[in-house]
Amino acid sequence: MGNRTIHSRARRALLLVVPALGAGLLTAQKSTSDVPVTSEPPDDLRLPNGKLQRDEILKADYEKNLRDAEEMTNLARSFEEDLEKDDRFVLSLSSLKKLDDIEKLTKRIRGRLKRF
Repeated sequence: MGNRTIHSRARRALLLVVPALGAGLLTAQKSTSDVPVTSEPPDDLRLPNGKLQRDEILKADYEKNLRDAEEMTNLARSFEEDLEKDDRFVLSLSSLKKLDDIEKLTKRIRGRLKRF
């Protein structure tokens, strides 16, 4: 019986201490978050030529996406041709490299699209 009472007391103490620690952490975080932190530039930031910086970034990203998509299409066609050439039991290292490159291009495009 003595062991059970010790365990139940320890549980009760933990149940009282954990919420108090959580509340202390929340107040500590709140005091540090009172200072406004602006990691993003304002939306109306203009370049010396008068154009919006965001519009120029979007335009550049769009052009990069088009180039990457074209490259991905070429790699996919090349990969398809390699698969047709190879036997069903053979997969060349260049085919695997092409798959890795397609994956990298996909991640690059996805990252640009998620930015804004």
